[in-house]
Amino acid sequence: MLISWKQTLKESGYLAVDVFTTGERDGLQRTLLLLFTCSVSSLLLSLLLFLYLLLTLNYDLAVSGGISCCFGTLLTVALFLSKRVRCLGTLFVISIFMKKSRNLLLTAGTSLVLLRNIRNTLENTTGLVRSMICNLQAKKAAVIAPFSKYVKMLKWLGNMLKGVTDLGVLKLDPQLKVSPRLESEKFQVTLGEAEQKLNATVKYVKSIMNTVSSVSEKMFPALSFLVLMMFIALHIKRYRSDMKYQNRFVSRRFVAFDEKQKAEGKPHVLPLTPEEEELYTPLPSARPTTREGKAMLKFGVPVASHLAAWVIFITVDALLYLFVDIVTKKLSELEPFHIPLIEIATLIGIPLGEENHQEDFSYSVTLFEKTCLPKPKLLLYNSIVPLAAILLLLLLMALIAAKASQIRIMVCERFFITAAEMRVEYLHAKILRKRLKKRKEKNNSGYTSLYLKPQFWCPLLFRPKEHVQTIA
Repeated sequence: MLISWKQTLKESGYLAVDVFTTGERDGLQRTLLLLFTCSVSSLLLSLLLFLYLLLTLNYDLAVSGGISCCFGTLLTVALFLSKRVRCLGTLFVISIFMKKSRNLLLTAGTSLVLLRNIRNTLENTTGLVRSMICNLQAKKAAVIAPFSKYVKMLKWLGNMLKGVTDLGVLKLDPQLKVSPRLESEKFQVTLGEAEQKLNATVKYVKSIMNTVSSVSEKMFPALSFLVLMMFIALHIKRYRSDMKYQNRFVSRRFVAFDEKQKAEGKPHVLPLTPEEEELYTPLPSARPTTREGKAMLKFGVPVASHLAAWVIFITVDALLYLFVDIVTKKLSELEPFHIPLIEIATLIGIPLGEENHQEDFSYSVTLFEKTCLPKPKLLLYNSIVPLAAILLLLLLMALIAAKASQIRIMVCERFFITAAEMRVEYLHAKILRKRLKKRKEKNNSGYTSLYLKPQFWCPLLFRPKEHVQTIA
């Protein structure tokens, strides 16, 4: 029972692929099967469009669902009626392993991920500058505290000098009026201008980054889709019209055509020579060729360069975070400076009572206000996770990139049988022409070497040794 089910599913799968590629609807069963496959394909693409509208463009659920349903309906009709649209959709799915998709992923990683690190670096730098301005403003207010201590000390000295008003030579009036005043208008204006310039610069840079980020997040997928579809349509057009376009694969259709030529007594090309096997790859072929290895290396060079740029940006952001974080911890651990102002009566040499020595005018000064300490942020996790996903996709694409061109040609062969047969005939004739050309060149080179031999011009003087020995 299980074997029969597997056989039925296998036959249904082959039939679905045949109906989807050929488009032959000679019967109700094939027509319904084609409609089913087109509906499933359009449903998957509509789901991707729905998620893009809902999560990226932030459309409402009803709007996203309505647009996706209309798109799915129109796509189902187009897939059902047009073979080219079906081929276009199939190649679109396969094209995620192509060069264009690699560039799209690299651009997405650069624009969507690194913008976060650049923005975070800007925010950490801005926070550091703001903390310095905040500390200067706090110190401006803290300067008044030492002056008030000195004022109290002077008043205390005036009280101690009461009773010692007449020294014979002069009369000391102990009335002392002192009030602190800090001229800080220029300082306040300078701080205000610095803060305004900082806010204006940060606002300008953030507006540019927000614009670039918004455009890249919302418009980039749509533009990428259009560009990708344009390249796929161009590939289909060149496959059908240009017989030289990527016509270097020996497929099963080519083998069948060569066997037919051989059975009819016409020139055939199989088996290929070692030189021809390097030029023409069997289709499909699991064995990697030199050309495919070079293609894989060529695919990985831009990935390595972009990865180096990503690491540099993330490292700069992390180093700035560590610098600000270490400075913040060190400043928070600093103890305030204590300035003692006791025993001042002894210093001026006036004997006073013991209770007067207990007067304390000491004060403390902090190097950096704790309320102004910067609070840096680190987006290492938010950057590494998207980058890891992108790099994993790029690694898979690099492994399959060499074989993706073969899969693309095989898909086009299934959809466009007439064009595939014409390409097989062209490649077969091309190999025959090259062999004939090499044979003629070999014969011409043989004749040329014969002309250069001396026995050709003077056979009596320059006879071969074997001929001389025979005559003797």
